[in-house]
Parts: sequence; C-alpha cells; structure tokens
Amino acid sequence: MNMKKTKEKVNAAILIIGNEILSGRTQDLNVVTISNWLNDIGVKLEEVRVIPDIEASIVKTVNEIRKKFDYVFTTGGIGPTHDDITAKSIAKAFKLKYGYHKEAYAILEKYYKKSQFSSGRKKMSMMPLTASLILNPSSGAPGFAIKNVYCLPGVPSILKSMLGGLNNKIKGGKKILSRTISAQTVESEIAKPLENVQNKFKTVEIGSYPFFRLGRIGVSFVIRSSNKKKIDDCYKEIVSFLKKKKINMIGDK
Repeated sequence: MNMKKTKEKVNAAILIIGNEILSGRTQDLNVVTISNWLNDIGVKLEEVRVIPDIEASIVKTVNEIRKKFDYVFTTGGIGPTHDDITAKSIAKAFKLKYGYHKEAYAILEKYYKKSQFSSGRKKMSMMPLTASLILNPSSGAPGFAIKNVYCLPGVPSILKSMLGGLNNKIKGGKKILSRTISAQTVESEIAKPLENVQNKFKTVEIGSYPFFRLGRIGVSFVIRSSNKKKIDDCYKEIVSFLKKKKINMIGDK
C-alpha cells in the first residue's frame, strides 16, 4: 500500500495590505484569527508583513514571499473603493489578465438587487480572470486565490467566516502542539538555564513571556513542536531547573 506521508513542516506568511493599518487608524485583528486557524490545520505562520496600498510594493512583496512560503494570505484591498488595489496588483504580480471574473460577477449580481448593484459593488468582482474563488457567506463578495496566494478581505468578521471554506484547499503538515508552564519568577533569573534547554532541544520552539496578573509577577514558558515526545522531554528539563532554583510553578497547561 502506497501511503503518502504527512509533510513534517508547512509554513505560511500573512501580508496585511492597507494604509489604515500603517497609519494606526485601524488595528489589525486578522493575524491572530488566521494564525490560530493555521495552527489547527498544521501550518506554521512564520512571517507577517504590513505594506501600503501601493501597486509596486504589493507586486514586489507578493512575488518575493510566494516563493519563500508554502502559502501566502493577503488581507485587505479587495473592496469597492479606488484605493482597493490588491486584486489588480496580484494580477500584475502573476502577469495575468485582470477584469470582471464571470463567476464572481454572477454571485454579486444575484446577491444585490439590480438597483443596488453599483459600479463599486461590480468592482468587487474584478480580479485575475483565472482566479479560483473563496466564497463569502457573510457579505457575498468573494475572495480569490492564484496558486499559493489567497486574497481575503480586511474586515475581521468577514475574513473569519471565509476561512472554513479553505479547510479542504490548504494541506497542512504535522499539527503544531504546545505546552505552557507558568512560574513565579523574572526572566533574568532563568535566562541561562532556559538557554541551555533550548540548545539541547534545537528543533523545539521555546518562548519566554513575562506577565503581571492578580498581583503576581511571573514568566510563562511556551513549548511548541509537532513532536509530542520532544515537548514532554523539554517540559521535564524546564521543571527540573525551576525546582533546583526553588521557583514556584503556578500553572501548567
């Protein structure tokens, strides 16, 4: 029997497109949504970039990162206004014809009454003509995909509603597992022993995150890997040095 092995590591990048993000006028909420979804399907988010609504910048960045990562997700710039230029820029990046996508146009024509189907709403069906659509159960206007680049809207609630439609299109690797230990300490006290553990487990990602909650100062150690045994072994090493230093552990999940 020829069984295809699950790829060990599948990675992705998010490209946030929008002057409103760079100006601080709008706060991005999409990265955490996409990141959590990717983690659940075995794709590791490795890079996030924020760029302006400038065609040359979009073209250059998309062409760079689509070669570097298994998947690229863009957010923003596929709406009805003049500054929504992501779709046209993606077409240029892939050297594809840009215009009214027949299937997207039909979806929007059906979604809106004839009197409401304005030029701005028609614009939301303009994209690379060979793009495959990402259906939008919230507001009708679809996103689209070209090869490994998936273009999504910037509105968080709409973007979130569209991710489910991609579950069968994105092929993840081994799921990233994690375990967290929290301890009543400060980073400077555990920096060296934690570095020693990281050097011992080079393929395991260990994060150190200070916190202050309920009047207590502490550090949370987050251990991430696709290999459960390595996580457990790493966990034991961290617990061991915490006990040796007589540091109180206050949480484990």
